[in-house]
Amino acid sequence: MRTVDPGTGTDADPDFDESSAESAPPPPPSRRLPVLCAVAGFVLGGSVLGLLWGLSGVHAGALEDAVAACQALDRVGELPDTSRDAQPALTPGLSPERLRRMVAARELSAAAAQVNANYQPLADHIDSVSRMVLSLHFSDASGQRHLVEAKEICGRI
Repeated sequence: MRTVDPGTGTDADPDFDESSAESAPPPPPSRRLPVLCAVAGFVLGGSVLGLLWGLSGVHAGALEDAVAACQALDRVGELPDTSRDAQPALTPGLSPERLRRMVAARELSAAAAQVNANYQPLADHIDSVSRMVLSLHFSDASGQRHLVEAKEICGRI
């Protein structure tokens, strides 16, 4: 004969053991904490690695840029004498390659100075020389002085 359990409304089995229902296997442990730790470790490790990589090359190129600027300035060669020219724009001997080298020297020295302030005087002098060259006023006393100063700095690098 079956009896109905008044609390659940289901058939009550006289052989039913309540302790077997309570000994069900425990739920599996949550994977949230290990996954969270792995993600945090990956982000932290990647950030540290990126920071070290970024900082390792910050000052490495300044010397090379300054040396390359000096080499480009040297490859510009001797500047023509325009002190007697009535029309400096028609001065022969100023090829587009020489102008490009002058611009390259200016940009390289500016890049070196941006990374390392010790190269700022070189960048300032080369910038003044490039303005003199691009304006085709090679006899400019200030520009010639800056050219001498830039070459002296290049000799010390």
